[in-house]
Amino acid sequence: MRGQLDRWLFRLGAPERGPIELVQRRIYVLPSRAGLVFAVALVVMLLASINYGLSLGYGLVFLLSGAGIASILHAYRNLLGLRLRPGRCEPVFCGETASFLLVVENARATRRPALCLRLGKQRTAFELAPGETREVPVLAPTHRRGLTQPGRMVLETCWPLGLIRAWTVFVPDMPCVVYPAPEGAPPPLPPEGEAEGRERAASRPGDDDFAGLRAHQRADSPRHVAWKVLARGGPLLTKQFSGEAGGDLSLDWAQLPAHLDIEARLSRLTAWLLAAERSGRRYALRLPRVACAAGHGHEHLHRCLRELALHGTGQPENAR
Repeated sequence: MRGQLDRWLFRLGAPERGPIELVQRRIYVLPSRAGLVFAVALVVMLLASINYGLSLGYGLVFLLSGAGIASILHAYRNLLGLRLRPGRCEPVFCGETASFLLVVENARATRRPALCLRLGKQRTAFELAPGETREVPVLAPTHRRGLTQPGRMVLETCWPLGLIRAWTVFVPDMPCVVYPAPEGAPPPLPPEGEAEGRERAASRPGDDDFAGLRAHQRADSPRHVAWKVLARGGPLLTKQFSGEAGGDLSLDWAQLPAHLDIEARLSRLTAWLLAAERSGRRYALRLPRVACAAGHGHEHLHRCLRELALHGTGQPENAR
């Protein structure tokens, strides 16, 4: 019902890619709650002035009325001409809060004070200097995996007196990838026997043999930190041992227990992807219709997580 009313009243349609320019037909102006109280007070003052024949009362009423009417123009002009563009939105795990960045551009040579961007119950107040372009974040909780859109956003202002509210409603095309929530207490990674033999450690004498250094990650054990490198002024690195750098790990949908439903499988694979990335091993992902070759690193991890997020959602191929 709310969506139908919005589409009819504010002429909302499909998400807009932008830029969205706020022209006359996109800006709405009505008295705020304080403005309604102010109008009632003026009416009472006017009636009192008429009843008692107070010339000064007439003057005060007309002066305040003029100020209220002038604030209509100022509130309207505070939004007129702004340009809005969808910005970045970093992927999050389901249940976390997504931060949608909206780019707001002020091409005018005057400042735009007291602006407020609203998404649901979340509000972000800001202002723009002359000629400034700013990324304005607005937060939204996530409840399901896949590509999610922020939906209906409102940009409003009550500047300068708080008596008049000017606002615009728009739906930006700003998809955010929501990964499945990782399983809270997943079982250990598949054993070595289920790993694919990449270059099976022909020369692998044992798990304690030093195999190299890699970038430090938060979950790494302090015992494996290369403290000598750090003491010489180098970056924070973690020692990698041959046991950790074993064969390619295969995280296969088909190998999961049959009693797990789709979301439980995705949560477990998400937890395993994170664990495999922390371990420093190469890993591959196999889903019913998608396979990611073995790899390692931030980009590979997010490619695999994205495939999990979009699994079975019917998203178009180019969304991947």
